[in-house]
Amino acid sequence: MKTEVDFYFDYGSPTSYLAYMQMPGVCARTGVKINYRPVLLGGVLQAATNASPMDVPLKRKWMVSDMEFFAARYGVPFTMNSHFPINTLNLMRGAIYAQKEGFLIEYSDAIFKAMWGEGRNLGDLNEIRAVLVAAALPVDAILAATQEQAIKAALKNETEAAVKRGLFGAPVLFVGDRMFFGQDRVQYAEEEVRALEVALV
Repeated sequence: MKTEVDFYFDYGSPTSYLAYMQMPGVCARTGVKINYRPVLLGGVLQAATNASPMDVPLKRKWMVSDMEFFAARYGVPFTMNSHFPINTLNLMRGAIYAQKEGFLIEYSDAIFKAMWGEGRNLGDLNEIRAVLVAAALPVDAILAATQEQAIKAALKNETEAAVKRGLFGAPVLFVGDRMFFGQDRVQYAEEEVRALEVALV
């Protein structure tokens, strides 16, 4: 049985962006299947009685510098979004719909790039529209879906299930039952994939 990785993320998390940008490389090097799992980070933090490290001034200053450091190492564009924090409820509902319709990667590429590559205000509906139009995605269908009860419930259920699994923040990767928290743990998740693949031979 081929090893799979569950990747939990929220577009409002800059470290989720840095982890997301590493996923194609992990796939190319290992052949592992990545299961992308959009969740609402605010709901995770609330349920886990946790808080964003960006709410701590000294930690925020360090984290911004650290993320810039890792972005340079990974060779990906990164700008600390001046509109942070952005309410991602509708963006994550959009992700649930995109996943259901089979274009989650295209949607995520567009949203993550706009949020953390370009620093755009995705709390603004007009900006969201512009980003989706530029990516040739079905704007009206996505925005309508964010108000559907089934999509709202699906995001809530995914978030609650993630917390039950052990999430207290994002990004998180699961390789089997082993949890890796943080974008700087992706390399260790990849090592775990390789170890499991060897064990299965």
